[in-house]
Amino acid sequence: MKFGIIKERKNPPDRRVVFSPTKLKEFKTQFPSAEIAVESSDIRVFSDEYYQKEGLEVTKNMEDCDVLFGVKEVPINALIPNKKYFFFSHTIKKQPYNRDLLNAILNKNIELFDHETIIKENGARLIGFGRYAGIVGVYNGFRAIGLTNETFKLPKAENLDSQKELIDELKKIDLKNLKILLTGNGKVAYGAKEMLDAMSIKQVSVDEYLNQDFVEPVYCLADVLDYNKRKDGKVIDVFDFYNHPENYLSDFMRFAKVTDFFIAGHFYGNGAPYLFTREDAKHQDFNIKFVADISCDVDGPVASTLRASTIAEPIYGYHPEKEIEVDYKDKDAIVVMAVDNLPCELPKDASEGFGEMFLENVIPAFFNNDKDGVLKRAKMTENGKLTERFSYLQDYVDGKE
Repeated sequence: MKFGIIKERKNPPDRRVVFSPTKLKEFKTQFPSAEIAVESSDIRVFSDEYYQKEGLEVTKNMEDCDVLFGVKEVPINALIPNKKYFFFSHTIKKQPYNRDLLNAILNKNIELFDHETIIKENGARLIGFGRYAGIVGVYNGFRAIGLTNETFKLPKAENLDSQKELIDELKKIDLKNLKILLTGNGKVAYGAKEMLDAMSIKQVSVDEYLNQDFVEPVYCLADVLDYNKRKDGKVIDVFDFYNHPENYLSDFMRFAKVTDFFIAGHFYGNGAPYLFTREDAKHQDFNIKFVADISCDVDGPVASTLRASTIAEPIYGYHPEKEIEVDYKDKDAIVVMAVDNLPCELPKDASEGFGEMFLENVIPAFFNNDKDGVLKRAKMTENGKLTERFSYLQDYVDGKE
């Protein structure tokens, strides 16, 4: 079986790759029978020469590969028929802008494995860039604070080489006493937590955070049952919340009253209560001044996120009373950082980490007859049709949704 690393062709360019040269060499060492080729690329964070130094084939022809690995969507005209493809297709939520892509995949008899569909039996994702979104999101949030208050100036993350360099820059700043709320319980939140801990910011409990004042920066890591409550007052467990979000109300305002900087690292599910609404943001007790919305659900659970921002222009302001976007330096603005492709700013580290997960969780399935069902669960298309697991997309494919 021959595996290929394809060139990223989506605009704006993405410098990440599924496998770095060192991880690809590990792949070859662990599975000597595998043939591997790397498509030549002038944008990848690792140069062609770097792969060649590791003894890997670099070529412009992917036609003889059986399995092709990419990061972002592959343009329709670049899809090679009758191959197995792995990439983020952005189709599983019926995104209208990629309907034509999924149809082309079916028409070209391609087997599609979306990185988001690579999951454990219990549904937990095995692959993703979430940790790096958390890492860069926290950095960008602090950068926004410095630019707004004109108290310190951090370089852009995309101009730094690694997580270590981001941490080194953050350690130079003086924060005074700042109360920071971090929501979430997954890779994004724990990537963010890595950065706060590296800055030696003290973590406090929910009770301490809500009821005490501090003379130093502190942060609180809050999960869904901390900022949501059942309508009937019962306390059950997180699974009850995930299974029956309609039975819950937001209890986020108790945090909003005492928070200066909110880092949104949570997963938001359909039907769950919004964390704070536009009306909440108008309340005189609403204290949040800075929001790093790493989750970036536009016009959703975090009312100040009117749109995704960009790496080029990562910060904007939200005016609570007018409910409009304003300059982030407006005295009445909530300062918003809502970049939706944060790992792109740390392509080297993100690629290394992604390849490590891929080598551990996906590649063995090609050589052990998929004994854990990883490939079977992830496969979206086969023989020109949707697989049973993804048959819910048929109306989307047919243009009926």
